[in-house]
Amino acid sequence: MIGVLAIIGLAFDGAGQLRSMQRADNLAAEAARTGGQSIDRAQAIEGGPKEIDEVAARAAVRSYLAAAGVTGHSVEFPVVDGEKLVRVRVTVTYDRYMLGLFGFGNTVTVSGEATARALTKGP
Repeated sequence: MIGVLAIIGLAFDGAGQLRSMQRADNLAAEAARTGGQSIDRAQAIEGGPKEIDEVAARAAVRSYLAAAGVTGHSVEFPVVDGEKLVRVRVTVTYDRYMLGLFGFGNTVTVSGEATARALTKGP
């Protein structure tokens, strides 16, 4: 009976952990997209290059993730081929329901990461 419960717990909590990983990836992708929409408008209006405004992008990412109930995240702005990107890493905690009864930890932390760039030209 204990073996059957352990297998059910592994399947149930394993699926829950996979859903948490998918949620972290989705939140990171949407937060990066939100940050990628924050371009330096003053520079763009003056005819300068259209690039991501780091301060506005950080605020947009923080606001989006706060609305989703996520507190653990980081934001970076790597430059690839002369273009500034926004990279967001999100951390989500999953509470195990059954495996905690069998000596495994009660929680597991998963993370997701996504990178976005500002689209400055039409298709």
